[in-house]
Amino acid sequence: MKRLFSILAITCLMVLGTVNANATTTVATATTAVASITQDDAQAEELGFHQELKKRFIEGGPGFMGIVLLCLILGLAIAIERIIYLNLSTTNSKKLTQNVEDALASGGIEAAKEVCRNTKGPVASIFYQGLDRADEDIDAAEKAVVAYGGVQMGQLEKNVSWISLFIALAPMLGFMGTVIGMISAFDKIEAAGDMNPSLVAGGIKVALLTTVFGLIVAIILQIFYNYIIAKIDSIVNDMEDSSITLMDLLVRHKK
Repeated sequence: MKRLFSILAITCLMVLGTVNANATTTVATATTAVASITQDDAQAEELGFHQELKKRFIEGGPGFMGIVLLCLILGLAIAIERIIYLNLSTTNSKKLTQNVEDALASGGIEAAKEVCRNTKGPVASIFYQGLDRADEDIDAAEKAVVAYGGVQMGQLEKNVSWISLFIALAPMLGFMGTVIGMISAFDKIEAAGDMNPSLVAGGIKVALLTTVFGLIVAIILQIFYNYIIAKIDSIVNDMEDSSITLMDLLVRHKK
């Protein structure tokens, strides 16, 4: 009897061990398969993104989608040009003011003008115009600074209005594509005389794709536009503060 129980116990242990081993192997195999499938799907998605984008672009219609793409290209070109120009126009106004003050104390007006000539940016240009009228009176120098400040502000804001135009134009073109797509869908319904979903699916797809692409272009350009406007405001505030400082320097120099 004891021998029978021993045999049964050993048999149960062997069965349980085999089941556990098989289960572990099955889980490991399943996990490996799932990971492989997930990795393959991720690689397929990564590799197929550009193809999918190209496919959707073509499905949206080359007419309106091409115009929307042109708005994006032109808007980005202007935005990048403005960003480069504004970054080059940024000046360390505190350092420039200190250099001008030292030059006025050591070499007079001509030395201060030479410092401004060797410094890039609208602040240095405004300083030069004010110093150039310093031999007259303070009012003349102040008028020169204000007038030339307006000129420099116009240079900073050059072509920025075109970006705002493209921001407004891109979604409008997308909505126009939507309207045209819906008109095409209803024309197909009228011609067929039947409300078949397959007849209108193409027109509705074109409508949705043009709207999506138009909104994406507007969002991208709006981000660049807001950055440019903030940069311009920062430079203009710096110009105004520096102009006041220059007038104070000229008043002290006259004394």
